Amino acid sequence: MTIFDSIILGVIEGFTEFLPISSTGHLIVASEFLGIDQTNVTKAYEVIIQFAAIFAVFFNYKEKFTIKKIDLWTKVFLAFLPIGTVGYIFSSQIKELFSIEVVAIMFIIGGVIFLVVEKFFIPNETRMIDDVEKVTYKQALIIGFAQIFALIPGTSRAGSTIIGALLVGLNRRASAEFSFLLAFPVMSAVTGYDLLKHYHEFSDANLITLAVGFVVSFFVAYLTIKLFLAFLEKFTFVAFGIYRIIFGVLLLLIM
Repeated sequence: MTIFDSIILGVIEGFTEFLPISSTGHLIVASEFLGIDQTNVTKAYEVIIQFAAIFAVFFNYKEKFTIKKIDLWTKVFLAFLPIGTVGYIFSSQIKELFSIEVVAIMFIIGGVIFLVVEKFFIPNETRMIDDVEKVTYKQALIIGFAQIFALIPGTSRAGSTIIGALLVGLNRRASAEFSFLLAFPVMSAVTGYDLLKHYHEFSDANLITLAVGFVVSFFVAYLTIKLFLAFLEKFTFVAFGIYRIIFGVLLLLIM
């Protein structure tokens, strides 16, 4: 992997991780086009750029990482349990789903779902929950079960949690913010597991390439979180639904 590859993948990870458009799907496609083989060294690189995205959540929401917010984090952990359990039990079966075709199909399905939810299932936002700390335990658990669909490549972890949050009564901004916070335990668990699994591969990796990927992914993710929330102040998720459908169709046609 070259420095150029590292920058491109770092930008893609940082930009797509917290948007409802599937970072995994984009990374799979980008790696295919860049001709990057999925070796253990590549896996080690992906661990690093995911770790950078976790830091971006922390630095954007430092005020929520305190003991005073224990109730909020209890709800976040409750929402994490379904995907943590299912992902651990069926990890080998999930890996078999990774292909361009599956990614493309799930992009299209996810896009249609976003359009349908925006059209028929979002009531007047003035009556919706506008603060993640007002989320109930029941709502958090339902969002957690919705997140299970993210185990299918191309579905998007952010997309599935945002859809779940919208359907249980959170407004667009609160849905996105709960998705950001929920990313912290999910990505920490995934990254920690992959780090233990591939730690010996770091000795074979180019440290400069890893460092560049980490820095790029962190700053892009940090800015994306802020810009995404600003976007939701004025717009809906319709644009993401349309993008997903177009991207998915193009993938099917090209691949």
